[in-house]
Amino acid sequence: MHPPWTGRNPPSRTQRLLLATDLSATSAPATNEAFEVAGRLRAELLIVSVIDTASLRLPGGRFLARVDQVRERRQVAAQELVQRGRREGIPVTFLVWEGEPGESILEAASAERADMIILGSHGRGALGRMLLGSVSQRVVRLAAVPVVVVRHDADVDKGLRSSSGSDQ
Repeated sequence: MHPPWTGRNPPSRTQRLLLATDLSATSAPATNEAFEVAGRLRAELLIVSVIDTASLRLPGGRFLARVDQVRERRQVAAQELVQRGRREGIPVTFLVWEGEPGESILEAASAERADMIILGSHGRGALGRMLLGSVSQRVVRLAAVPVVVVRHDADVDKGLRSSSGSDQ
């Protein structure tokens, strides 16, 4: 197991970073951090997005959205990140996994031989973690490689939305 990374002295053999993202606006700070670290370390960036199929089910068994529709939306959004990587000189690949997010991120990191994991925290607070669990907590606790958790700042997000005039 690697010692924890403090952000000051990156692991000497970091060649492949895994960014775990749902490609939402709240994931943007983690995405930006992943690109910055990958550029600084001259590392490959592997972007993994996990579709939590359990969260797509409504009570009674109906689906909120079809898995193939969610997958297609994520693949389209991921193409923008692949293009960003090309512009910044960072090799970027993208994978979509299905399953429980924490476990899938850990499996992807192992299967793809990631040297570091970067993911965002949605900052749900103590009650949210108690009720929903925390993907980032689980990954930090069980990962065999260093993990960087980038916190989403809801106040910054509110300011961006109000100044852009968009309600998305």
